[in-house]
Amino acid sequence: MLKGGIGDLMKQAQKMQTAMQEAQEAAAAREVTGEAGAGLVQITMSGRHDVRRVAIDDSVLSEEKSVLEDLLAAAVNDAIRKVEAANRDAMAEVAGGMELPPGMKLPF
Repeated sequence: MLKGGIGDLMKQAQKMQTAMQEAQEAAAAREVTGEAGAGLVQITMSGRHDVRRVAIDDSVLSEEKSVLEDLLAAAVNDAIRKVEAANRDAMAEVAGGMELPPGMKLPF
């Protein structure tokens, strides 16, 4: 009886590992767009935090350099927060309601 229980547990672990790998691959392919200045600066980022595109409205180019730098930083930070939220949601689906301590990330 115990042996069957361990075997079932191992099968479940393998299924979860496969599901996590698929979720990670989907996250890498996913793109999110962070923005700042009401969309004047937009950063498109992959699920692996690679910046794919930067779009800057022409009106921003006439501003001081520090304004553009602040808008770029804010847009990057917005994109990072969106990537993290999307990745966290995808991993929560894989975990299937498994209660993890706060701050613990999957995969381990």
